[in-house]
Amino acid sequence: MDFLLLVVALAVIIIAAMMLTDGSVALAARLHVPEFIVGLTVVAVGTSMPELTVSMLSALNGHGDMAIGNIVGSNIFNVFAILGVCAIFSPVVFTKTNIRRDIPICIAATLALLLTTLLGRDITRIEGIVLLLGYGVMLYFTIRAEKRAMLESGEGAMECGEACVTMQLWRIPIWIIVGLAGLVFGGDLFVTSATNIAKALGVSEAVIAITLLAGGTSLPELASSLVSIFKGRTSLALGNVLGSNIANILLILGACSTVTPLSMGGVTMFDIYVAVAATLLIMLSALVIGRDKITRFEGVLFLCCYIAYIYTLI
Repeated sequence: MDFLLLVVALAVIIIAAMMLTDGSVALAARLHVPEFIVGLTVVAVGTSMPELTVSMLSALNGHGDMAIGNIVGSNIFNVFAILGVCAIFSPVVFTKTNIRRDIPICIAATLALLLTTLLGRDITRIEGIVLLLGYGVMLYFTIRAEKRAMLESGEGAMECGEACVTMQLWRIPIWIIVGLAGLVFGGDLFVTSATNIAKALGVSEAVIAITLLAGGTSLPELASSLVSIFKGRTSLALGNVLGSNIANILLILGACSTVTPLSMGGVTMFDIYVAVAATLLIMLSALVIGRDKITRFEGVLFLCCYIAYIYTLI
């Protein structure tokens, strides 16, 4: 029954996240917010809503290790599983912006995760505030850089086009409210079911968080990345993974630890080191191994790394 409830809760979370994102994008379009700002804020946070919901509710319910485990496990899953699967279908190409800006920011965020957990202690509120400030600074400079590029290319603000046409005005607040309510309900059910499963299997809550929770809450990123690959826009798949990993650490972990200090619990430094290694492997692939792309062979290696990690963990 708990496994069934876990699947139901995951479905509710994903549908609610999609509704919230669609409603927010339509609202931003009607307010004539530039498209690149919508992408960097509403869409980026929207795809990370499952992680944010599950991690925040876990933290509030006193399961700090589940919150940390979900974030760490999601980042590992994003790199090894999502990029691995995408590269098998089609080599993932790095852009100059990925190499010069996105990957270094992702590495910096992962190193911040390492520093906050290095002593195996709680992640304090002060550290959470620092992470949130880091996300705000990153967002500010990224938006400024994108705005400069947009002005140089002569593009204007996003018009009230497809997003407004496909969603009537009266539906926008309903989609946003129902999406938020669904996230809260599904997230609470998800955490409760996962906790019961961990107790029944005799494993730590951290292991469940790193495996089941992380894989489940990362399904939106997997789906959107595969769609990008099938449409021949491989750089979007990479950008989705990098953006999600940055948001997971700076925004989600920062927000959760600001609300309440998080305990490492069953999450070990080995898990943190794997997350760091996965991020560094992206840069290594861009500069040395695949030379500006993740090849199909590397995709297979990424998947093998993830399987080996899960096997070691269990």
